[in-house]
Amino acid sequence: MLDSLIHLDQQLLLWFNGSDSLFVDHFAEVLTSGLSWIPLYLALFYLVVKNNETMLQIALIVGCSALCILLADGVAEGIVKPLVGRWRPSNDPYFKYMVEVVGNHRGTDYGFFSAHAANTMSIATFFCLLVRNRLFNTALVIWSLINCWTRMYLGLHYPSDIVCGLLWGMAAGGISYLVFHKFYYKVSPKINYISSQYTSTGYSNVDIDIVMMAMMTILVFAVLASLSAI
Repeated sequence: MLDSLIHLDQQLLLWFNGSDSLFVDHFAEVLTSGLSWIPLYLALFYLVVKNNETMLQIALIVGCSALCILLADGVAEGIVKPLVGRWRPSNDPYFKYMVEVVGNHRGTDYGFFSAHAANTMSIATFFCLLVRNRLFNTALVIWSLINCWTRMYLGLHYPSDIVCGLLWGMAAGGISYLVFHKFYYKVSPKINYISSQYTSTGYSNVDIDIVMMAMMTILVFAVLASLSAI
């Protein structure tokens, strides 16, 4: 049974991994870099600052965002990867020659579970619960899934690495939101927002649009950078 699951995991990876397109190769490389998403992080920070009144409120949200990464990345990189010791497909001595690798980018030795998947999904989950706007929520989940796709495309993670990373990311984001919820009303009054201009948690739709524009700008940049690199 275990051998069958491993084989299925490998076959699924090969379906996602690589292509004959230099454009897609560069596109995946650009988007897998955390630096490419800095405008999104800045836009999220702007959203938080613009829609919260006190430094305590802002500090609490920033702190809980950091807790997302601490839980997601800390557990993945500090505990699970060295404990499980499962090779990345790009480094697996028995499988790496079947994997298409872009730019000799093979990553560190171990890949279970994906820190990219856990980190991005933890942030997505936390901000989905924080802001509560359907389009915004969808965009953040798609952002996380795009990052997951790049990891499989580049041969850096098996699908099971990604799935487990996503599940832990949702848990980490949920835990961080519970911490936020526990302390938020100690530093902020309870207000019910009933307006088409704001979400139920008081976030301006105009400011949410700025975050969406940042995401679109990143994707356009990735396309242009990939075209110029061909």
